[in-house]
Amino acid sequence: MDIINSAANGTIMIVDDTPANLALLSDTLSEAGYRVLVATDGLAAIEQIGYLKPDIILMDVMMPGIDGFETCRRLKADLTTAAIPVLFMTGLNELENLLRGFDEGGLDYIVKPIRPPEVLARIEVHLNQARVRQRTETALNHSPFPALTIDRSGRIIWLTAAALETLSSFIQHSALTDTPAVGALLPKPILDWCKKNMLADTPYSDEYRSSTGFTIQMSACQNTGEYLLLLKEYPTTWNLESLKASMGLTFREAEILMWISRGKTNKEVGLILDSSHRTVNKHLEHIYEKLGVTTRAAAVAMVLQHKAV
Repeated sequence: MDIINSAANGTIMIVDDTPANLALLSDTLSEAGYRVLVATDGLAAIEQIGYLKPDIILMDVMMPGIDGFETCRRLKADLTTAAIPVLFMTGLNELENLLRGFDEGGLDYIVKPIRPPEVLARIEVHLNQARVRQRTETALNHSPFPALTIDRSGRIIWLTAAALETLSSFIQHSALTDTPAVGALLPKPILDWCKKNMLADTPYSDEYRSSTGFTIQMSACQNTGEYLLLLKEYPTTWNLESLKASMGLTFREAEILMWISRGKTNKEVGLILDSSHRTVNKHLEHIYEKLGVTTRAAAVAMVLQHKAV
């Protein structure tokens, strides 16, 4: 297999201080068409990754200097290397060591003695998963979709250009001083809401809503310790909280009134608010009852009289 084809198949780094293991793995991976990088200790691996990032790392646990767990921890703490999958290689089978590897960010384990067919199979699976994720992130980065991921501390791991713009707008309208960027914490109001939902430990959360029409939906990413946030910002100067309080409406009812005043049909409002048009119809019935009116036009006229816009 020539160098060009090997590079196309992927780059694998082996971090191990045992020459026999390095030779076996290097030969196995080279013959399978991978480009192989080699390091004999954790610090050398980190330095080398600074010049050329591998697609996946095979990491020995027991090494001189910093061990495999500490090496992995440092890689995961650096946003430029955090996404590289790490597979530990160990002869240790104690549960506490296995759990520690996962706590430090390891993705999988290969138990010694090394069996080449197993190594190749695991690498193929994890490389495919990593490439799917990379393609998804690339597609999102080039789309107008405002999405971002955070870790359990509320620190931003990744965000699209649209998410950066939407988050910046929220910060400006909320008179905050935060700077949204990869590695930064979320603005405090959003951070507090996210942590509350993390403690609830449910896959999906209720929406975060601000009075300026900014909303967030949060869902847990399986087996990564990360959370996906989907942002929405409605281009409006409506004070929805004021409308809700002054007219006895729910937040959702205030939103629906805002959109129908702009000529949106019930079906269009449903699409905007991720709801069915039947649900919108039901909300409108409640709105008419609360406002004492019988038509959309009368409801909108009453709102405009309250100077909600």
